[in-house]
Amino acid sequence: MRLATIEVKGERRVAILSEDGASVRPLASGAAPSMLAAITAWAKLSAGIEAHLEAPVARETVRLLAPIPRPGRNIFCVGKNYHEHAKEFARSGFDSTAKEIVPEAPVVFSKPPSAVIGPGETILGSLDPTASVDYEGELAVVIGTGGRRIAKAEAMKHVFGYTIVNDVTARTLQQKHRQWLIGKGIDTFCPMGPAILTADAVADPARMTLKTWVNGELRQDALVADLIFDIPTLIETISSVIALEPGDVIATGTPVGVGIGFSPPKYLAAGDVVAIEIAGIGRLENPVA
Repeated sequence: MRLATIEVKGERRVAILSEDGASVRPLASGAAPSMLAAITAWAKLSAGIEAHLEAPVARETVRLLAPIPRPGRNIFCVGKNYHEHAKEFARSGFDSTAKEIVPEAPVVFSKPPSAVIGPGETILGSLDPTASVDYEGELAVVIGTGGRRIAKAEAMKHVFGYTIVNDVTARTLQQKHRQWLIGKGIDTFCPMGPAILTADAVADPARMTLKTWVNGELRQDALVADLIFDIPTLIETISSVIALEPGDVIATGTPVGVGIGFSPPKYLAAGDVVAIEIAGIGRLENPVA
């Protein structure tokens, strides 16, 4: 099932996005006034979902927002988590955080909720004074059941579903400030969507393929199986010291093919369009200004 947040007649609603993306079925406002509320109540809500659904409406009649338009907490992000991307990042000269190419433990940072935008919304590259804006297509995990000290063996039971995140980055700021918050937390630098694919629809997330295009040119094409640290490891690592909560988002890292991996780097510029696709979740597309 694909869950989305839509805006219709000025009201935000949770809805089910059809498989072909042509229509949506809103949930009654009383059943789930927000995506965070739907996630929290999902065990009960999903058991009788049909009773809470309104009639389908055409997709073009509503505005599709980020699935969680304003996350309750910072988005947890993981850096250098694909083998080939870790190598390209090291070669680029922009990695000022460690000497090793492949990290010994997950590199975890965060992006503030204010960075989140939805499908079709504009990435404000002009907010980066260094003109070094880069894209990073990523599979993101949405937590359903929270907890502290979650063991790897139990981790997948805590996953509500999956969405797409573009971890947009100002590379020069990322390098200058060592810690990555300023280079990655800029307003509009976290496109998310188009929907959350519920975990019961994914037999094995490692078999998912992530693809990223810039202006129609395929830049990234990788299996999630190529992660250095898999999803259970990330959940175990983060929850060992920070209790995870329903609706938390973990962006799992980006594969090889980012802009700084080219010589010279292929940074984003005004007028560019970035599209990221994972089968089942859909396509997240955003223009740059």
